Amino acid sequence: MDRTDVFGLARRVVIKIGSNVLTGSFGLDRERIDSLSNQISQLIDTGLEVLLVSSGAMACGQRKLEIYRRPEEIPKRQAIAAVGQADLMWTYEAAFSRHNHKVAQILLTGDDLNSSRKRYLNARNTLNTLMEWRVLPIINENDTVVTEEIKFGDNDNLSALITLMMDADVLINLTDIDALYSGDPRTETDARKIPVVGRITKDIEHLATGLPGALGTGGMLSKIRAARKVTSAGIPMVIASGLRDDILEVLFSGADEGTFFAPAGGRLPNRKCWIAFHRKPKGVLVLDDGAVQAIVRKGKSLLPSGITSVSGEFGIGAPVAVYDGKDRWVATGLVNYAASDIRRIMGLRTNRIRSELGQKPYDEVIHRNNMTVLGDCR
Repeated sequence: MDRTDVFGLARRVVIKIGSNVLTGSFGLDRERIDSLSNQISQLIDTGLEVLLVSSGAMACGQRKLEIYRRPEEIPKRQAIAAVGQADLMWTYEAAFSRHNHKVAQILLTGDDLNSSRKRYLNARNTLNTLMEWRVLPIINENDTVVTEEIKFGDNDNLSALITLMMDADVLINLTDIDALYSGDPRTETDARKIPVVGRITKDIEHLATGLPGALGTGGMLSKIRAARKVTSAGIPMVIASGLRDDILEVLFSGADEGTFFAPAGGRLPNRKCWIAFHRKPKGVLVLDDGAVQAIVRKGKSLLPSGITSVSGEFGIGAPVAVYDGKDRWVATGLVNYAASDIRRIMGLRTNRIRSELGQKPYDEVIHRNNMTVLGDCR
């Protein structure tokens, strides 16, 4: 599927806008927000469903409070975000009202999408209802209450998780750099633009810098990681310049703009996406080559005989990462046994589970229905 097909057939899109697009020397760039609001409104008027993931609260609060260096203390950062979020939403409200569109503020933490299937579904139902009402959801991390344990990391990651949760057709990541380059175009004059990435490899990751901009928390590397998530689930992503006044029109025309990350395979069902990308693994299982082939190539469940090692302490139903013997992450799944029991039965055939544990509730350590094989391994 090329970009012309993607944008021609898209019915639901997630647009992420970075801090460096939204802010200028003196706070929010209201002209830029007006331009983006106009472009997004035009898409909505054509019948497209749009979810907007917007950074900028922290940067806006810093400018408003005349604090030009992000403090290290969490309470101060959270207070700055609270000040900035109010101004950011007021600006969006005013901008979209000029195009007769209503907006809604959605603030999330990692707990809302990771810890409970019920909370995850509740968030998804709320977003679906807003779109049914033709209200634009504007989504951000709830920086005023978030702690390190429940952080998404950055809005690149959040936008990827929203894309997966909402079964969007494409993720558009608008930044102050117009594409992925072979080097940093801000410092390397011979850096070459990469128009299409067919598969995200280690070499592609090495092209990206992890250095953030002056006001943002994510650099190009975080965008590559977001692209890996969505493309593994069969959803394309584009990195493009949010500073171009007609960028969304250009993208939806199918033009060769920005960097297009092609999907790795077919679309994953929503529950499989939740297992793979919304649940934080509590441990790691390492498999021998035979078990890897069974789950990756043959679509089998994971039996104890193919497990060679167990890391971490976790209980029944916990999400775990599954690696091969070469330290490659091949799958994520929900276990039927606690870590302590898996250590006792790993390497054994299923007919020996009962004699080792005194019971055998399951043959499988991870049933195929509760496992997601990652896209670049399928």
